[in-house]
Formats: sequence, structure tokens, C-alpha cells
Amino acid sequence: MAQEHIEYYKDGSVKGKGQVADGGPDGYWEWFRKNGTKMRSGHFRNGEQVGEWITYDQQGQVYKVTDMDKKGTGRGRAGGADG
Repeated sequence: MAQEHIEYYKDGSVKGKGQVADGGPDGYWEWFRKNGTKMRSGHFRNGEQVGEWITYDQQGQVYKVTDMDKKGTGRGRAGGADG
């Protein structure tokens, strides 16, 4: 059964959080910058990244969406480097 896991920066702010099952990430995860804005989010299945993974800019806006099921085919959005 999956359990919530939270990682912290040294200052106590949340670095990342998500579900862990069988010792590895499983389900939705998200990571944050020290200032609290979201940095990256996506899903794991059996420890592997699957589906769409979203990278956010410094303001927490969508920067890039990468389809992990089609490795290496990221699509730039909202001012992304390739969009």
C-alpha cells in the first residue's frame, strides 16, 4: 500500500512530496523550490516516470511538458525554450 513521503530542505521547507510503494516512488509526485513555487510534477508507476511531466518556471507557471511515454519528445509551452 502506498504511503505519503515528504522530503524537506535544510530550512524545513518542503522539497518534494508524493507516494511511495514497495520502497520506490509510485503515483503523483511534485517538487518545489525553496521559495515554495512548484518546480516539477508528474507520475511514477513502479518507480518509473510515466505520462506527462510538467516543469514550471520561477513563477510557478508551466514551462515545459514532457511525455515520458514517448521519451525525448518534450513539448515547450508558455515561453518554454522550444515553444
